[in-house]
Amino acid sequence: MKPAHDAPAPAGVRPAEVTDWLAARVPALAPPLAFTPVVGGHSNLTYVVTDAAGTRWVLRRPPLGHVLATAHDMGREHRILAALGGGRTPVPVPPVVGLSPDDAVNGAPFYVMDFVDGFVLRDAAAATRDLAPDARRRAGEQLADTLAAIHAVDVDAVGLGDLGRREDYIARQLRRWHRQWDATRVDGIPEIDEVHARLSASIPPQQGAAIVHGDFRLDNCILGPDGTVRAVLDWELCTLGDPLADVGMTLVYWVEQGEDSALLPSDGTAAEGFPDRAAFCARYAEATGRDLSGIAWYAAFAYWRLACILAGVLDRYTAGAMGDQAGDGGASRFTHDGLAGLAARARTVLDEGKFAL
Repeated sequence: MKPAHDAPAPAGVRPAEVTDWLAARVPALAPPLAFTPVVGGHSNLTYVVTDAAGTRWVLRRPPLGHVLATAHDMGREHRILAALGGGRTPVPVPPVVGLSPDDAVNGAPFYVMDFVDGFVLRDAAAATRDLAPDARRRAGEQLADTLAAIHAVDVDAVGLGDLGRREDYIARQLRRWHRQWDATRVDGIPEIDEVHARLSASIPPQQGAAIVHGDFRLDNCILGPDGTVRAVLDWELCTLGDPLADVGMTLVYWVEQGEDSALLPSDGTAAEGFPDRAAFCARYAEATGRDLSGIAWYAAFAYWRLACILAGVLDRYTAGAMGDQAGDGGASRFTHDGLAGLAARARTVLDEGKFAL
């Protein structure tokens, strides 16, 4: 069903100005345009843009209102996609149409990319419905291969060598996200400060430097019906640094069959057919040659970091900065108990010195 082109524009979009901007870059554009918010994201705002001929694009812009100074950089996201795409690397990303770097057109910077058709599997029910078991197995293997491909990119060759400092990544991340926690602090969760201190005192040696996606997981990828990764999305946290931080984050979101996914509702990997975490790690390690024997530390770091990130998300929802995209995945998912649960899980992984693999 096509979207209604006479529907009121959602918050965060100026239809006339965006139409003129896009028409200057897409000669075949067929106005009027319809803008449909993509509900379910929790940081930058995303809209599917559809013209009268049914052609689709995707527009990304920051949340409404005030945001943290270093977050939601549209130019940075656009730069990363442009550098990785166009056949320059094997990393699958949506082709970019253009960037509006200031507030003149739409009240905030934004960029537009091509729409990539496929499946975004946010839960096990969707994975079971949309992919056959052999395609689910392939999807799990593809996630490992794609993450390895991201970490193998020659950043200097693609013009991303100055994207960030390459060394001391974890220490910088610990400082950054603890500052965000201080800015959006939720009372009654002392574990976040406790875990921060423990992590800061036990940082493992960094195994080389690479592009770090920052939020690599199943539902940040678009899949084909055979399980192939067609595009990796949500590059807003991307920088250079320790590649094992990406592995730890992926593992935290990699829910296996029969496990409790209450803290992380994105549980598509729990569908029958997906490889388990151990198989994911083995495939990644074989492709990269990296030692994952200390990956539990990175999983603890990922849980802690996620708690800090979601405290900021909760703050934005409370302030109304997510506009029409709050949906059913709004602040109710990021409660005091939810943040405390993530911090407690980080502490448990540190206490036990292992992660379920």
